[in-house]
Amino acid sequence: MPDSEKPVTPVTFPSAFLWGAATSAYQIEGAVREDGRTPSIWDTFSHTPGKTVDGDHGDIAVDHYHRYREDVALMAELGLDAYRFSISWPRVQPTGRGPAVQRGLDFYRRLVDELLAHGIKPAITLYHWDLPQELEDAGGWPERDTAYHFAEYAQIVGEALGDRVEQWMTLNEPWCSAFLGYASGVHAPGRTDPAASLRAAHHLNLGHGLAASALRSVMPARNSVALALNSAVVRPLTQSPEDLAAARKIDDLANGVFHGPILHGAYPQSLFETTKSVTDWSFVVDGDLAQINQPLDALGLNYYTPTLVSAADPAAKGPRADGHGASEHSPWPGVDDVAFHQSPGERTEMGWTVDPSGLHELIMRYTEEAPGLPLYITENGAAYDDKPESDGRVHDPERIAYLHGHLSAVRRAIADGADVRGYFLWSLLDNFEWAYGYAKRFGAVYVDYVTLERTPKSSAHWYARAARTGTLPEAEAV
Repeated sequence: MPDSEKPVTPVTFPSAFLWGAATSAYQIEGAVREDGRTPSIWDTFSHTPGKTVDGDHGDIAVDHYHRYREDVALMAELGLDAYRFSISWPRVQPTGRGPAVQRGLDFYRRLVDELLAHGIKPAITLYHWDLPQELEDAGGWPERDTAYHFAEYAQIVGEALGDRVEQWMTLNEPWCSAFLGYASGVHAPGRTDPAASLRAAHHLNLGHGLAASALRSVMPARNSVALALNSAVVRPLTQSPEDLAAARKIDDLANGVFHGPILHGAYPQSLFETTKSVTDWSFVVDGDLAQINQPLDALGLNYYTPTLVSAADPAAKGPRADGHGASEHSPWPGVDDVAFHQSPGERTEMGWTVDPSGLHELIMRYTEEAPGLPLYITENGAAYDDKPESDGRVHDPERIAYLHGHLSAVRRAIADGADVRGYFLWSLLDNFEWAYGYAKRFGAVYVDYVTLERTPKSSAHWYARAARTGTLPEAEAV
């Protein structure tokens, strides 16, 4: 029979699979000057002229700080099992040092209680890029002390919420913090110092290890400690030795710089060779790698699009676009002989190629890289130019197709033996998209940025059906 007449075969997920959505504090909370909160690096960066689209900032964002009950009710209506959110460090510990501000912690206590009352599992990320500005003024992540301050903060939050929250992540996408924040400068704090970016990467790793130990010292043993990496799926343009070497360099700087010490207790030797013109790595001291290499209870993987590279044409001049924002400074320290290419295929509003095969590839890589370690897809989603129709509804068939393709890739990986325990859609709500301001909409729920009214898009209803049934509806279903 023709393909169009073949019956649809449901793609069934394990019964315990978690269906979730994710957000981060600075992108949604607002209330940046309430209850003792002080500026983070993103407050400073977004209020610096020219750093964000249209000068947008997160002062109000989508006002989740005051509307969290409404947002939790939306999650419950959509049938979500879990909600991944981040804690605002400067809301809890305004200077990044010293005792907590209880008013700040109280907000997260209320949020957790509201989630639990609706049967939704909270999953906490301690750091989603909002370093207290006072710590940046003291040197930021390139300074070793920041890792120790992070561990103190982790202990404070673990003591306050560890009795009710079982899933914890120390860091979200440390690659972005280190290399977009300190090398290319397209993210806060906007510095362009390649050597500092490598120091930042190491101290983020150290901060993770110290925070994992701190959390375990104050929380029940049943709790899970993990982190979320935006590990890249790096593909060579051709199988030539030069292109394979280029892919290896980028893989070291995108992936090995984090999973090497975190999973295996060592940095790749090839990473040292690639970056020897930038630093001698003398900031790695005895005992660091053992501290970083803490046992993990799970690993979070964030995926959006693959990375396609080749050896660069020596005659090419100027910065090479790599999908991480426009900058004359590279986020890849020590690498000036690699060219980045647009993968073929459909693109999202971010200009990122839609390629679910990359998610399958990533999952299977980490199934081999960390055998026996449960995996979660902690971010996956797409930005499209969503607009309400005359009846007020928001139809986003492109996002439904995106989710169908990527969740199918997750299911294939599970069938291939991967232990994937859950999926967190990025994002629950349209929100402040960092340097892109409010110009890019990733949410399953549309937010009118004037009225702040929330409207679930057709993709939200599709995802709700998937979450309730544990199967994937047809991509056309709404």
